[in-house]
Amino acid sequence: MWAPLLRLKAALGPEAELVVVGGAVRDELLGRSHADWDLATKLMPKAVMDRARAAGLKAIPTGLQHGTVTVILEGRPIEITTFRTDGTYLDGRRPETVQLGVSLEEDLSRRDFTINAMALPVGGGELVDPFGGRADLESRMLRAVGDPLHRFAEDGLRTLRACRFAAQLGFEVEAETLAAIPERLDVARKVAAERVLTELTKLLCGLEPHRGLDLLAQTGLLDLWLPELSPMIGCGQNRHHRHDVWIHTLEVARLVPPEPGLRWAALLHDAGKPGARTVGEDGEVRFHGHEGQSLALAEAILDRLKAAHALRREVLALVRHHGTHPTADWSDAACRRFLRRLQDDGLNLARWGAFRLADQRAKGLEVEAREREHAAILARLETLVAAAPPLAVKALALDGAALMALTDRGGGPWLGQLQRDLLEAVIEDPSLNTPEALTALALQRLSGA
Repeated sequence: MWAPLLRLKAALGPEAELVVVGGAVRDELLGRSHADWDLATKLMPKAVMDRARAAGLKAIPTGLQHGTVTVILEGRPIEITTFRTDGTYLDGRRPETVQLGVSLEEDLSRRDFTINAMALPVGGGELVDPFGGRADLESRMLRAVGDPLHRFAEDGLRTLRACRFAAQLGFEVEAETLAAIPERLDVARKVAAERVLTELTKLLCGLEPHRGLDLLAQTGLLDLWLPELSPMIGCGQNRHHRHDVWIHTLEVARLVPPEPGLRWAALLHDAGKPGARTVGEDGEVRFHGHEGQSLALAEAILDRLKAAHALRREVLALVRHHGTHPTADWSDAACRRFLRRLQDDGLNLARWGAFRLADQRAKGLEVEAREREHAAILARLETLVAAAPPLAVKALALDGAALMALTDRGGGPWLGQLQRDLLEAVIEDPSLNTPEALTALALQRLSGA
């Protein structure tokens, strides 16, 4: 990407003082891949647009009130912002005014954390690092720029970003920065639900999600945005678990693949356990019905955070089915019925299997035995899937039109019931899924009615 940036530098001229800023600098120094390249310049926005267009580049005034112009480089949008300082923050999210034309160091001083307050000159030159960001990278420390109370008072999302960066990078949060987060929950409360969801998803999909989740609990952010989950902390389990519900949840989040649906399901799958917990006369702890309570809590949380339909559907499907444990005693038909339920919920076997394996491992006891048992179950289910059994009405060898022609009847409730009956029969015995067998079965069912 540096070659197109050099072209842009040439277009803007040597006096532009063009630099890469923010997360791109951090990730370059860490050797991490990244998609975003944010640039800053001494030039005013109009000059950026005029010079870019004169060089044949497309320039779009995407945020002139904040000094930002977007230039298209090789089909990619690159934001270029004039060096600026921010005015007063009133809404806990964005400054009311900005002042353009300041120095680069003043521009960097308004940023959230030292590791994000560095700049690399395009075309070569020394790293600009007025706040010790490189040293904090080397010590794996997340530290606010300046007074953390002031930083977090400006933008309530920064409190959550601290936890998110800790999870993504595996960093510690510096003590003064960490202590400031509970003091600024009133500002954090102002952040829009959609932005909270975005940050939480990045946290969950980070390198060490358990670190970020633990920080949420420590700082009060969990109570602020996910209060339904706090009862899991310290909620003891039974002899099948080594950990309490919260620690188990952190372990599942750590072990499951880093994809949004799987990680959100990890966080929410046992949310109903505290409410379902009972202790029997035998002293055994039980959680009867916790799956249903977890599902209701997960649905409420995802609705409140305005999760997209696709994410919501996958998470709820994983939560709904996480307590189903096929065993060697199950018949093939019972296994096919389970596969049908997964299919009806839009959940493929591989996703369910990945989640279940993490859930089993996170119990922390007899792990190798649980892994062997899971592998055997998954192999059996995969074999059944490979046989392509009919698991939906549309897979029947006779469709609705054929059944209506066979019986010389119009559509109606009878047809749907008949199709469900036929599907149940072929799930029990897939060899019945032929036009001839289904014809005989349909006539038998209708004559019996």
